[in-house]
Amino acid sequence: MLILLAIVVVGYVAGKLEYMGGDFDRRLSNIIIDFTCPALILSSTMGGTLPDRGLILPLLGISLLTYLLLTAVAFGLPKFITKKSEYHGPVGFALMFGNVGFIGYPIVGALFGHQAVFYAAILNVINTLAVFTIGVMLINGERQRLAFQPKILMSSPMMAAYLAILIVALGLDNIPDIISQPITMIGNITVPGALLIIGSSMSRLSWRTMLGSRVVYVTTAFRLLILPLIIYVLFRAVGFDPMVVNLNTIIIAMPVATYGTILCLRYGKDSTLITEITFISTLLSVLTIPLVAQLL
Repeated sequence: MLILLAIVVVGYVAGKLEYMGGDFDRRLSNIIIDFTCPALILSSTMGGTLPDRGLILPLLGISLLTYLLLTAVAFGLPKFITKKSEYHGPVGFALMFGNVGFIGYPIVGALFGHQAVFYAAILNVINTLAVFTIGVMLINGERQRLAFQPKILMSSPMMAAYLAILIVALGLDNIPDIISQPITMIGNITVPGALLIIGSSMSRLSWRTMLGSRVVYVTTAFRLLILPLIIYVLFRAVGFDPMVVNLNTIIIAMPVATYGTILCLRYGKDSTLITEITFISTLLSVLTIPLVAQLL
């Protein structure tokens, strides 16, 4: 977690020194969404060993149910956190989406072993579907009308998600290195690239703004602790496999997804609030993720 924060600091310095910012950040955001993120999604299924087939459907099932619940939270809870309607979309996005691909994978690998990264990738399929459909609607302020855009289903991250599902379903564990290694190398750009953008976005904020507000801290508390623990208790009571529940809970306990800031830049929205929440939640997750892990 401290290493990831160090990359954010580098982005902050680069923004202050004007190496980053403005049009550069927007272009880099587009590269991450259209090229490196799809590569990261695909590379998560190219490790040579596929997950236990018996856990695939339970993982997809619990993930689907989780994001249905989080969708209701994202559209219902923000109005009780803040009265400002323009904040409802960013707060809803922050409540719904954790940083699965950037921080979730290494955390899951550290807690559950290397093979568990593949399980996290399966859980991330529904997350990816939701980010580029419901997440885009939230950021665009289309909360009152779920104006579904079919073209979103054909975006490069979505196409990568479909292909990843196919790889897992068909058990393709022998993808040649000439294919898997370039995809993995390109995918590896995603994490530092996204964190640099977060840091650069922070460089345009005042110190007072970076310290956060009541809205930021309330949203962060729900994101890091309250929602993960509610989901944990609920699905254990329902009777899901404990391993599946534990994996899902850790994934939900991640700090706010950096896609929030990236999507704001892409669609020309004010990224101030979502950047604040992303920064504070990432900072505090250094404490809350070990705490949640101990409670499982």
